[in-house]
Amino acid sequence: MDIEERQMEHIDYFVKQASSLKGPALANLVVEATSHPSLFAFSEILTVPNFLELEGTKHCIFLDLLRLFAHGTWSEYKNVASHLPKLVPNQVLKLKQLTVLTLAETNKVLVYDALMRELDVLNIRELEDFLINECMYVGIVRGKLDQLRRCFEVQFAAGRDLTPRQLRSMIQLLANWLTTSDNVLISIQEKIRWADTMVDMDNKHRKELVERVEEVKNRLSVKLQTVSMLILTIEGMKGSSLNTVEGWTIREIIVGLRGSI
Repeated sequence: MDIEERQMEHIDYFVKQASSLKGPALANLVVEATSHPSLFAFSEILTVPNFLELEGTKHCIFLDLLRLFAHGTWSEYKNVASHLPKLVPNQVLKLKQLTVLTLAETNKVLVYDALMRELDVLNIRELEDFLINECMYVGIVRGKLDQLRRCFEVQFAAGRDLTPRQLRSMIQLLANWLTTSDNVLISIQEKIRWADTMVDMDNKHRKELVERVEEVKNRLSVKLQTVSMLILTIEGMKGSSLNTVEGWTIREIIVGLRGSI
């Protein structure tokens, strides 16, 4: 079972638990969720109405903590630690793992010095142990440790929850894409209509051309019959001493023949 499938099972469990709990019980559930070794997504849990009811109560700090685990990092926690519950070791580990995922979102080469600073790690050995044992073996990242260049080359990183800003940006991006798609569709439809019009005009032209050809063929057929009759008449007059046929002279017949041609 891959990490995404495992995530969905854990998310479903905590969503169901949160839906049946109130007040202090939700605070304990936040600690359980943010300490869970295989849970790295929290936005769906945050949408449970019971959690939102903590806003403005003495337990709201646990709601803020859950939001931090959904979108924040270890360094961000340190900046507001005095306003949030103290973390247990498993929560510290989880937040540092999430911090690596956040850094991997924008950089595929993570420099050791930056990682040690963000994770409060004192030396490279400790950092590499953390990346191997707590990140790669867990399955949230895959990559290559480069001791020579002192960096971690990210090949894969599990995605984190989208922040409200990222979500709005994505919605706007999709809206822009939809508008562009609509414009392209309209353009295609116009080209199809233009092509249909051209086809109709071409068919009409072809029909007119065929009619004109048939008309010319009919006229030529009539003239050919006339010419044939005149030729036969002239052939019949050869050797005859008469210079007229039914009132036509030979010259008139020849002139008529030329005119028919």
